[in-house]
Amino acid sequence: MSVDVDERNMARVETCYTSAACNKCPFSADWGRNGYICYGFSHAVAIYKPQSQGSSKECYVTQTLIGHSGKVNCVKWISGTQEETELVSGSTDKTAIVWRISGNEHTRIATLKGHEGPLTCVIGMYVPGSTADATCGRKTLIATASTDSTVRIWGISDSEVVEQQIISTGTGFALALSFTTVSASGVPMLAFGRDDLKIYLYAMGDGIQFQHVISLTGHEDWIRCLDFAKDDNGDILLSSCAQDQLIRVWRMKDKGPNYEDKMSQISIADLPLTQDITMKETTFNFKSGEEDVCYAVSLDSVLCGHDNWVYSVRWQPRQTKGDRTCQPMCLLSASMDKTMILWEPDTESGIWIEKVRVGDVGGNTLGFYGGLFSPCGQSIMGHGYQGAFHQWTHNQSTDIWEPQVTSGGHFDSVEDLSWSKSDGHFLISTSKDQTTRLHAPWVTQDGSSTWCEIARPQVHGYDLQCLAVLEKYKIASGADEKIVRLFSAPRNFITNFCNICGHDVRKELSTNTDGSLPEGANVPALGLSNKAVFTSGVDTVENEEVLKPGQYPENYFTALTLSSPPTEDQLLQNTLWPEEGKLYGHGYEIFSIAAHPNGKLLASACKAAKADVANIILWDMETKRSVGSLVGPTLTITEMAFSHNGHYLLAVSRDRSWALFKETGEKLFEWHSGVDKKTTPHSRIIWSCSWTHDDLYFLTASRDKKVFVWPVKSDESKPPSPVSSQTFDVPITAISAAPVLLKNHKYLVASGLENGQIAFHTWCPMDNSWSLMHTLHQREAHHLQINRLAFRPCVGRTGHHNDQDENWLQLASCGADHAVKVYDINTSLMIL
Repeated sequence: MSVDVDERNMARVETCYTSAACNKCPFSADWGRNGYICYGFSHAVAIYKPQSQGSSKECYVTQTLIGHSGKVNCVKWISGTQEETELVSGSTDKTAIVWRISGNEHTRIATLKGHEGPLTCVIGMYVPGSTADATCGRKTLIATASTDSTVRIWGISDSEVVEQQIISTGTGFALALSFTTVSASGVPMLAFGRDDLKIYLYAMGDGIQFQHVISLTGHEDWIRCLDFAKDDNGDILLSSCAQDQLIRVWRMKDKGPNYEDKMSQISIADLPLTQDITMKETTFNFKSGEEDVCYAVSLDSVLCGHDNWVYSVRWQPRQTKGDRTCQPMCLLSASMDKTMILWEPDTESGIWIEKVRVGDVGGNTLGFYGGLFSPCGQSIMGHGYQGAFHQWTHNQSTDIWEPQVTSGGHFDSVEDLSWSKSDGHFLISTSKDQTTRLHAPWVTQDGSSTWCEIARPQVHGYDLQCLAVLEKYKIASGADEKIVRLFSAPRNFITNFCNICGHDVRKELSTNTDGSLPEGANVPALGLSNKAVFTSGVDTVENEEVLKPGQYPENYFTALTLSSPPTEDQLLQNTLWPEEGKLYGHGYEIFSIAAHPNGKLLASACKAAKADVANIILWDMETKRSVGSLVGPTLTITEMAFSHNGHYLLAVSRDRSWALFKETGEKLFEWHSGVDKKTTPHSRIIWSCSWTHDDLYFLTASRDKKVFVWPVKSDESKPPSPVSSQTFDVPITAISAAPVLLKNHKYLVASGLENGQIAFHTWCPMDNSWSLMHTLHQREAHHLQINRLAFRPCVGRTGHHNDQDENWLQLASCGADHAVKVYDINTSLMIL
């Protein structure tokens, strides 16, 4: 920045909400013994505290780990201790990073470089330090697999990283890894499953090298996951799953030293006359130090119950009382058939049977990539193709697995967001993942609040680009199609929103006294429009299509009464908003829209490569008809904004120009002033614009790393000229001005940067001075380009007891890293 940071002037800015979906990879999430879930989103790793027993004090992202330059494919807590304070992550940037977590802080211990392709899976565990290295009390062993057809073994001790071994997989590659220890001395063993349908077991022999001991065959398609466990008899169990839709459980028994020599000395006469039928055993042995280790491997069970690829298997953590376990072995599997199954051996026959099946059969999700157990084993979590988490907790009194509230978010770049009108009680975001999501604070009876996703008003078939809030419960959205769609909230949403967020439902519904509000909405088969659903009999049987035998009914909506945020299944099927209109008129994909403060006028613009289609269409929201077309910029209009008093409409464009249109009558505007490609001071695309709260000035932010402040009133005989400017070190992609004036007549301006940082400046028009008050770096803000910033339209923090506290402001941001974030800003801590 061109202005130095004064540490004494640091504003108190805290991230109070982070919403981002899990990357859609099989190993992109892991639930540690410490109770936290680590998961990859975009190029970062999030640490997430899941909900337990209905508490809103949990279910939030605590911190973000930034270090990778590519998508995070895999994360794993390093096992071996109860607290599990370290984890390893692998990325498409061909590196793995080992992190240490301490409270709300984290440290990067090591970066593992050497692979020549993206990493597919990682695993880590602690092993006792060798006697030869007296300075090392504990050693971290890491295994990484990559598409470069290698599995690499790394040793980390006292922050010293050593690449111990490279195991080549020939022309194939490893898709799953798992560690365990064998024999009384705790010899590390590595298992990895390959695309050649085999499981390879490697044991650490003399020194630090792993040696191949046996290959297990049986699966008929790619192996997707492996997991080790030990039973009450000390046998090692290995579970494996594959794309052949089957799960196999392998048993390894310790036969002791010199087992094969002992068996060779036994004659046929020494064998008993009758023997039980057992599975065929295959023995392997190896030497570790002075110890001869021998194990017998047999196929214990084959589990068949899924109808699609099985991506994950996890053993339930064993709970113990004293020296004994107090529960049977239990296995969790997750599949692309949209279900997860809990398997348990029958107490009499020992045959593995299906105990519980959870999931969404026949819904519109796309299956599970992974399944996780909580440390106590009483909660399970699944993550799927759309990045959402699905959590169930076992209610021991009813013996039912009940769905829980989970964190989540968009799984692609978030393009736009906006607060609800006037009060800012909720936030709406829209994304290239083809969804529009509504976020708000969940307020419990004890007064505590936690931000969650409350509804999903639109699930579309096109990538969504922009949105505008017309009224508190009315929105418009634009996508990669040529029309603008209009939505209004149904009665069931408003009721549940008030119950969850602590608002008066009678007050919120007071504007609708004729009972015309639909109850909800659903999307017809092969349709893109949300169809209103009325429970009062408005939709008659004659208007409904007669279903053919075996055909799914179109109407999936079911009215729900909620006091806590909806689960992922409920968000998908029961929180849509009815579509109340479409606006036709543009010839190309919609790129930006803006709503008049009174909600009666909407401006829209589309992608434009020439001036002929770079016009702005004004729409009357009462008649849903066009009332004007405005001409100014010659290329795509990147953002538009009405002034707070509604007298002006500002548009900025890719051609480096801006145009200001002035109101000349009711719903009528005409060109007032502007700059073109020759008179603009900007040298690159203008990405964003914003009005000051008093409408005296507006700001433009550009890829040329400059922000300009322009006066609304100027000498019309001269070309417009800025009254002030601020230069940054990186391009500015989003900008927003605070809704109030700070002390000493200063404006607070938030600038979103291309590298994901957010800079807070104050600008004083009296002496034209800029002061950098605070910078949110990537770990607090975003790690990729910020697409939009928006201050809450009023002071205070929504969801708090004192909602209108003048010392607080809230800012929302969204970016290409799939994240939506909300920040609390304490302006009383600023020294102005």
